[in-house]
Amino acid sequence: MPNTSVNLFIIFVVTGLILIGAELYTPGAILGTIGGIALFAAVITGYVAFGVIGGTYALIGIVIVAVITIIIWMKYFPASRIGMKIIVGKDLSTSKSASDYSELLGKDGETASELRPAGFATINGKRIDVVTQGEMIEKGIKITVIKIDGSRVVVEAAK
Repeated sequence: MPNTSVNLFIIFVVTGLILIGAELYTPGAILGTIGGIALFAAVITGYVAFGVIGGTYALIGIVIVAVITIIIWMKYFPASRIGMKIIVGKDLSTSKSASDYSELLGKDGETASELRPAGFATINGKRIDVVTQGEMIEKGIKITVIKIDGSRVVVEAAK
């Protein structure tokens, strides 16, 4: 009859590796944490099943497999189909915000929809999401940009 501790060791190692691998596809770190606990249990079970020397070899083996797995994951995961969906492909720290409307301040345009108080206007030939200060403005009315608040463009009817 096989040793129960050896079987338990194998179950813990396999389960831990599977759960840590599954963590790549699920958010929350729950599976990865449980996988890490399973690998820790595998180390303890390794000491019980194989003694001090065998347990130490099991510990070293698990650490080596974990390090190799992390290195392979860091090298190949970003280029995988799932990795490309999860990881940002370019450095956004130097990119200009798409909602930088500061150049529109004081410009005139025309409402492209009714503003109740939010809607769309055409300013400098571009359709922009705009808002009034509470008043409603009909479609086709001339407007002026009076304030830029982040990505919020505030307009009023032209005078």
